[in-house]
Amino acid sequence: MNTDDIKVYRIPWHYHVIFWIIYFLFNTFRWGSYFNDYVYSLKTNLLGFPIHMTLCYLNIFVLMPFLIYRKKYFLYVVSVITAIFIMVMIKFNLTYLLISHNVWPEGPKPIDTLSLNYTIDMMIGELYVVAFVAAIKITLDFLKEHRRVSDLEKVQLQTELLFLKNQISPHFFFNTLNNIYSLAVVQSKKTPRIILKLSELMRYLLYETRNPRQSLENEILCIQNYLDLERVRHSEALEVNVDISGDIRDKEIAPILLLTFVENAFKHGANKNIGNVKINIKFKIVDDFLYFSITNPMPIVTVHKDNLKQSSGIGLENVKKRLELGYHKNDYDLKLKSKKNKFIVKLKIKVG
Repeated sequence: MNTDDIKVYRIPWHYHVIFWIIYFLFNTFRWGSYFNDYVYSLKTNLLGFPIHMTLCYLNIFVLMPFLIYRKKYFLYVVSVITAIFIMVMIKFNLTYLLISHNVWPEGPKPIDTLSLNYTIDMMIGELYVVAFVAAIKITLDFLKEHRRVSDLEKVQLQTELLFLKNQISPHFFFNTLNNIYSLAVVQSKKTPRIILKLSELMRYLLYETRNPRQSLENEILCIQNYLDLERVRHSEALEVNVDISGDIRDKEIAPILLLTFVENAFKHGANKNIGNVKINIKFKIVDDFLYFSITNPMPIVTVHKDNLKQSSGIGLENVKKRLELGYHKNDYDLKLKSKKNKFIVKLKIKVG
């Protein structure tokens, strides 16, 4: 593993300053109260804190990244103990030379020479500080890594949702353009209106579907434009009944969600049946929920095989995935069923 592969999060410097100032003041008042000598406590902490800080930063920025993250645990333990021991030796000598010959006033008895008890006690104290700071660093690293993973999952989710939203069949646009060409050839008066409908639909699909939610009014308007274009394709052989009840204002829904059901109805209903085709679409608002249903005739092949899966197609699988990704379980209920040679979609979804 190269050093470049080791991910070390940098904590802003002012957080370090705030932490050490608070810790220094706490320790100074703590030992000042204990000795009833705040001047002595201030001196010992001014001497001891550079040692604390050196050990802590050596641990979190050198020993942990280069030993712990490389799974060299034994070498890490030896290095930490060695570093603490060296710092205790430095602390002992500086205390003896600069502050007092009694280097351990809080101990069981005054001492002016290095002893095993003093060494062990000081090492445990330094280990406590090192472990405390390391715990803070590990916690912050964990939180930042968790946020990074969450952000990555969110980006992946948005990418997947964008991909699913763009699954409306390109064949629809090709067929519509062919119909517009045919109308233009015979100089039909319908041509400008159909071009405008297609333009509005494409604008909605390209620019109004970037947000995770779109107004229900715009979604229904998009569906109506889609239906107008399909009516041109199928002429009088197609009958579409749209029923809207309840207040659709100030309601929001995932964009193109309902349009996929409508496209599926034409793809597997109108486009695969000969003769007159009838499609019923209902929008019903009750409180904060939309009750949407669409009924279309099933393809003859599907009716004979009694195969619901063939009727649903890839589009509805995408809708199921989008519902799972974009809504909580309790916010929607999707039911697909076949009845008397008809394919029925019923969706209850929260829009308020």
